Amino acid sequence: MSFIQVNNVWQEYGDQIVLERLNLIVREGEFCTLVGASGCGKSTFLRLLLGQERPSRGQILLAGQPLVAEPDASRGVVFQRYSVFPHLSVLDNVAIGLELPRSPLLGRLFGSAKHEARERAAELLRKVGLGHALDKYPSQLSGGMQQRLAIAQALITRPRVLLLDEPFGALDPGIRKDMHALLLELWRETGLTVFMVTHDLSEGFSLGTRLLVFDKVRHDPHAPNAFGARITYDIPLNSDRRAALPAQLAERLQPQLQGA
Repeated sequence: MSFIQVNNVWQEYGDQIVLERLNLIVREGEFCTLVGASGCGKSTFLRLLLGQERPSRGQILLAGQPLVAEPDASRGVVFQRYSVFPHLSVLDNVAIGLELPRSPLLGRLFGSAKHEARERAAELLRKVGLGHALDKYPSQLSGGMQQRLAIAQALITRPRVLLLDEPFGALDPGIRKDMHALLLELWRETGLTVFMVTHDLSEGFSLGTRLLVFDKVRHDPHAPNAFGARITYDIPLNSDRRAALPAQLAERLQPQLQGA
């Protein structure tokens, strides 16, 4: 049964078409990695899933219902640039995700409700490896630790969908490997449906259960904005095929990632 359904979605900005004829069915719990050249609409597609933008044409359904037109607790997001609050401690950075929805005017809870929110935030921070840094501030954390904090922020509301826009692109290779292991562990534990944009083809193959390649299939040199990108490859990945697929398809896909 489909969990997310994308029906003939187009996204246009004036006379510029970014996405066209996008059709997709995703089951709950899938891990979809999105690859393609820069400017082919991958991040635009994430914004549509998040609810930051609405499709110019077409419809996106979540669990059979039209996608809520604004970001809500059902969808968590992590960007490449850390979206943390520099003036709050690590613990408060995560706890505020529980406090704001329940106290939108004051932005704070009190008494037992506050204690419960902070306990839940501390538990999640321990799970992502930041249990030792609850009282630190983001400026005192390394890049990898800040990204762990951003992931905890995204997961504290227990979303059904996690959206990742090149979350590890700025990290060193060793730290990226650790973050890959953390992300897969959290995905398996929570059963989240994940969409992750990456410019690293090997990362897309190694993390995802499904690889979606975005590319423009129609071009007009006299009107470069007249056509948008669509999903040109939709490749299922499993434990038996992950090792073989890169050798078979990397050469064919790599030109689409040049300059990404």
